[in-house]
Amino acid sequence: MRARPALAPWGQLVRFAAVGGINTLTFYACYLPLRRTLPYFAAYTGAFALSMLGSFLLNTYFTYRTRPTWKKFLLFPLTQVTNYAAQSVGLVALVSWGGLNTAVAPLAAALLALPFTFLVSRRILRPPARTAQPPLRSGGRV
Repeated sequence: MRARPALAPWGQLVRFAAVGGINTLTFYACYLPLRRTLPYFAAYTGAFALSMLGSFLLNTYFTYRTRPTWKKFLLFPLTQVTNYAAQSVGLVALVSWGGLNTAVAPLAAALLALPFTFLVSRRILRPPARTAQPPLRSGGRV
């Protein structure tokens, strides 16, 4: 029988949200100056790439309280691809269809992408749960 995955502890969710806030501020601090010289989507992409390393380190050390490894580092872009895809769709939809200002739209898109990013990053960065091995049966001869 397959064990159900454990729900995320509340502390982990709060830490993830705090790291997301820090990462969003870092992203936004890069995005606004880039937006002055680049088209909004190019500025968005550049700022997103610049904030990725900090996000990896904060999420491994602070959110999931685990050590960064090369394997996690190499898999971490999957969390960012998920985040990038969800935010990109949200960004274009909010700007093109919703008429939202390009200075505000990335923040709204980030909020919409949060659940997807949490699930993927937790799967990659959280140490694997240790499952109890069933006891060996004794009494039989081999």
